[in-house]
Amino acid sequence: MKYKICVSGAAKTGHCEEGALEKAKQVGKEIAKQDAVLFTGATTGVPYWAAIGAKEEGGMSIGISPANSEREHVEEYEMPTDNFDLIMYTGFGYSARNLLLMRAAHAVIFICGRTGTLNEFTICYEDGRLGGVLEGTGGTSAMIKEILERSNKEGPEVIYDSDP
Repeated sequence: MKYKICVSGAAKTGHCEEGALEKAKQVGKEIAKQDAVLFTGATTGVPYWAAIGAKEEGGMSIGISPANSEREHVEEYEMPTDNFDLIMYTGFGYSARNLLLMRAAHAVIFICGRTGTLNEFTICYEDGRLGGVLEGTGGTSAMIKEILERSNKEGPEVIYDSDP
């Protein structure tokens, strides 16, 4: 059995810390080196750079799209199709896509992020999935430790590290 590791992060990355995209690419490479399968939301930014890294390392990259078809994925959502071995078109929009994506993965790595990444994190955490936060990338992933401290709820361990 191959492990399925999801990379969750910002599709638009202007707010991410310098080097966040290169770190995402390194994470994608590492996932491939470990003979695991990369899962992402089939989008731009952090997930896309992780897919580039996985493909450069000869790994498998699978995207789960909120769109109903490849046409909608490209034209309406303005998302890429290259660097993915397979894209599953759900037609469910972002919220339901996020649920499917989190439940498809054995573990999730959060890099930078915006509200969608935070939504994916809460799904992962509530479902008891192992999550990791790549520190030093900014965005909502930089807030996760504080959110968990303030939420006063026990859940699965979250791993924090700055090394891809």
